[in-house]
Amino acid sequence: MDERATRGRIEAAQAGDRQALEEVLAAGLPLVYNVVGRALNGHPDVDDIVQDTMLRVVRSLGELRDPDRFRSWLVAIAMHRIRDRARVRQPVPASAMAYEPADPGADFVGLTIERLGLAGQRREVAEATRWLDEDDRQLLSLWWLEVTGELTRAELAAALGRSRPHTAVRVQRLKERLEVARSLVRALDAVPPCPDLSALTRDWDGTPGSVWRKRIARHQRGCPRCGTPAPDVVPAQRLLAGLALVPLPAGLAAPALLALGGGGTADAAAAAPALIGADPVGLSAQLAQLVAKPAVLGAAGLTLALGGAYVMHEGATPRHSAPAPASPDPAPSPASSAAPSPTPSSSPSPSPSPSRSPSPSRAAPAPEAKPSRTPSGAYGSVVDAAERAPDPRAMPAALPPRPEGTLTSSAGDKAVMVHRGDTVALTGRGYFTVRWQLVPAERAGSLTMPTWTGLDGKLFHVASGGGRRMDDQMPQATASPHSWMGAPDTGYTVLPAGAQQMWQNEYFYLDGEITLNQNERGADYNLIVMPADRKTIDDDLRRAPDPFAGTVRYGYVRDNGTDTAPVPQYLTRASPQDPATVAQRSRVGE
Repeated sequence: MDERATRGRIEAAQAGDRQALEEVLAAGLPLVYNVVGRALNGHPDVDDIVQDTMLRVVRSLGELRDPDRFRSWLVAIAMHRIRDRARVRQPVPASAMAYEPADPGADFVGLTIERLGLAGQRREVAEATRWLDEDDRQLLSLWWLEVTGELTRAELAAALGRSRPHTAVRVQRLKERLEVARSLVRALDAVPPCPDLSALTRDWDGTPGSVWRKRIARHQRGCPRCGTPAPDVVPAQRLLAGLALVPLPAGLAAPALLALGGGGTADAAAAAPALIGADPVGLSAQLAQLVAKPAVLGAAGLTLALGGAYVMHEGATPRHSAPAPASPDPAPSPASSAAPSPTPSSSPSPSPSPSRSPSPSRAAPAPEAKPSRTPSGAYGSVVDAAERAPDPRAMPAALPPRPEGTLTSSAGDKAVMVHRGDTVALTGRGYFTVRWQLVPAERAGSLTMPTWTGLDGKLFHVASGGGRRMDDQMPQATASPHSWMGAPDTGYTVLPAGAQQMWQNEYFYLDGEITLNQNERGADYNLIVMPADRKTIDDDLRRAPDPFAGTVRYGYVRDNGTDTAPVPQYLTRASPQDPATVAQRSRVGE
């Protein structure tokens, strides 16, 4: 969604501020409409389910104990209403259908193509979704929003009520079935058409369905023309990256939902159906009656179970998870001067994408106040900046020794951060590695940098290694530029203006506590976080260049052994609600 409900607006809405409630509904409504519309492909029930979802939000908002989880909670309600519809849906008599003309505007795939201006392979992906089964379309409605950057993988899993690993398996299967459907669409749209496929589909009315999907797929398996994979197919997740939400239809309005949902008069509720286009004897009229009976409003709601999973309860006592308060991010300060980067990696910074990362809360009550390890003086006065690549044949200086103790990670000895919202909290004293994996073949474009939040103590950027900067030309590549940032046939990962070019391995030293946040939106990337020691780092930095092994250059030492050693960009002592909003120029010395 374009405007996300902030913690402050949600808390104000919970306290009875009608303007804040309207803003919360207005921010959440496009997300709900896209989830429900795509899951049901524009079925006439879409508007009713969207209205029902938002009204349940109004009635149950006071039960949400953690405003940072609002989006997960909101989507979980929508998915529950979709499943409820599937359970209670009754067959419609043919006589009734005869009096209900088809509504072309209800086709959500068509709306997606038209309103977002999709063409080429993007249009092909949208058309292919018509061929998915109902369960797959429900998952698609969430995965589509994850790929476009509107949801995190954690929010997707919470909406499904599944674990992250199980969700990953389901998403992978969905992607495989979507690619099969895309090949079917290509075969049907081929010019000139396949004569055998034309003969097979002569009696087909053009409506996608499981029977014709199987028949056409069977034909493709035996047809050298229709069954040959296209050579230039781009993965769906790359095609969908950065797409906007389908705009709301004119009939859906937050003020009308607010009038219906609670706090409004019965007269206001009675007038609302005209605003939202609802049948006055249908859902809206029933809800208007509920408004006049406050005791009924609390009969059903969404409650948050332990562990972040959402469970719907009808008339049950709510259970809640503990909130995770956020604190404001400090203002940035100027970075140290450095030569500008000559690489094409820098570009205008993309708008940071809000992320609902479950960052560790430091505001929980404690028996005793913990002494702060915040340093004073020169620490933090030197901040990383964009820089020229060093001579690849220059042997690095020795890494200055620092005291090594025990460093613990919230995600174990090898944390793999794949999705926006993933976090790793590190505590103790010692070195650690952040290994970069850029995946432009999956999704190129502007990269939203990871950020460091909640620093208590000192964090230094001590060295860079791994045998390459990610913008180095690949030794065996024939195209140019063809680096670990991308290639002409895949597109390129593009860094924000002023961001320091990452190496394969970046090395850091921590004395205190810090949380690393994965903020992926746009370009696809992974981070691997592992403990390290000074000898291991030295060995990596001093590996000689070897083109056949993919080692392009020696490593580079940044540490000088003092508090004037550089700190990484995107570092803050605050724990903002949205980690992606941390300023590029760190300010941690005060």
